[in-house]
Amino acid sequence: MIHHSRTTRQLQLLVFLILTSFIVGCSETQPNNVLRFGLANRPTNLDPRFATDATSARMNRLLYARLVDFDETAQPIPSLATWEQISPTQYRFHLQDNRQTFHHGPKLTSNDVKATYEFILNPDNQSPHRSTLSLISEIQTSSNDSVDFYLSHPDGLFPSYLVIGILSANLIHNQHPFHEHPIGSGPFTFVDRPDDTRWRLMRIFDEQLFEFLRIPDPTVRTLKLLAGEIDMLQNDLPPELIPYLAKEHMVQIQRRAGSNFSYLGFNLQDPVVGKHEVRQAIAHAIDRSSIIHYVFGDTAHPANALFPPTHWTGPSTLSEYSYDPQQARTLLRQAGFTDMHPAQINYKTSTDPFRLRLATILQHQLAQVGIRTSIHSHDWGTFYGDIKAGRFQMYSLAWVGLKTPNIFHYAFHSDSIPPQGANRGKFVDDRTDLLIDQAQSTQNIQEKRDIYQRLQTHLLEALPYVPLWFEEHVFIARRSITGYTLSNDGNYDGLLSVQRTSSNLTSQPEHEEH
Repeated sequence: MIHHSRTTRQLQLLVFLILTSFIVGCSETQPNNVLRFGLANRPTNLDPRFATDATSARMNRLLYARLVDFDETAQPIPSLATWEQISPTQYRFHLQDNRQTFHHGPKLTSNDVKATYEFILNPDNQSPHRSTLSLISEIQTSSNDSVDFYLSHPDGLFPSYLVIGILSANLIHNQHPFHEHPIGSGPFTFVDRPDDTRWRLMRIFDEQLFEFLRIPDPTVRTLKLLAGEIDMLQNDLPPELIPYLAKEHMVQIQRRAGSNFSYLGFNLQDPVVGKHEVRQAIAHAIDRSSIIHYVFGDTAHPANALFPPTHWTGPSTLSEYSYDPQQARTLLRQAGFTDMHPAQINYKTSTDPFRLRLATILQHQLAQVGIRTSIHSHDWGTFYGDIKAGRFQMYSLAWVGLKTPNIFHYAFHSDSIPPQGANRGKFVDDRTDLLIDQAQSTQNIQEKRDIYQRLQTHLLEALPYVPLWFEEHVFIARRSITGYTLSNDGNYDGLLSVQRTSSNLTSQPEHEEH
């Protein structure tokens, strides 16, 4: 169980809200012609060929158009293009007539599609998305409006892989710095980055300006929202703060169950966590139920696989690792560790206060079975850079916005060890590779589903990750903000329709949308 003083935290929050009343009673000082969105983490790369972090992916969706998107059931739907399957290994995409031009003027053509994906497929460019798309053997353009993809083997899910934002072929050839000055054809255009904490975009259809502000501390971020210095924020708040904010008449809250998969990752080449018994011991040492109840306030759900049971590949019958400290101690002894010679693990996480609290709880639970854990916290940029570079023994992160099972190749196939993909723990397992290859090569969707479910059963046994939980999404905004719809993957698409009203809504009763 988790032992901590919830009463103490509640009193601290009450004091916090009382203090903020002196601030929020004042009129908003920010000009009304800009809508401000608070970010916990900065986008690390606004070039979709290289972006892998959640904030970058969410902002890139606003800046760049893509061939294919997904509906609410995670099924692929046309975005820039419709498609037809010419043969088991040939797909033809037809660009839609009403597509947007690039923000610098030229019309998006099939040559831009070809240049974008050929850049990713070129191993010299070291795109982390190359392994996912490695089944593409050739790309041909028959006109400005159509492009053909030829595959090395059939894959019925292929259209759902083409979700990378399209870049201008001319700018690619001229080595334009997209990461610093993104130019796409999405519904938002990049304006500028005044400093390392602010990114300004403009919504094209009405020229509404948006400013994304990096405010890493959740308390400061919330204070700025209550004071009117920012208009909205999403996620990355301590769960116990939400009920208090729900009582504040000047804010509104939307909540939605999420599919973001939180996990512990490991360096599989490490002499300690590289041992299967040690990872099993860690899985049995974590009391997930108590963490979800007492820390998340029952706003998360246990995870045993990357996809929840509601996803078409999500397994519903996996046997989870029960909370069993005695079994954990037995496994550690089998791995060669004793009280005199305990397992010692360096655990990397971010400096976010809530993530640090979770890390401290996990540290305590691991200590109860004889695992000594040293927590190393870093700012998001340093932390994420270390994870991508493989500089870790154990870490905690979450996969966000997962839609298609190509994530298994990207994260677990031996071909996807960085820089080719996101197999950052260097997990090399013949059965995993075989199941992924079999799933990708079959055309039969039911057979594909069965193979992916067997794969997830195997991954739960092999434990390259220790699954933790799925966290819900929460969007909090000033009362004057209307029109935002919270998505099930936490993207920022709600900004396409969000507005600020001029009427005073502060006297309306609070409510939550689920």
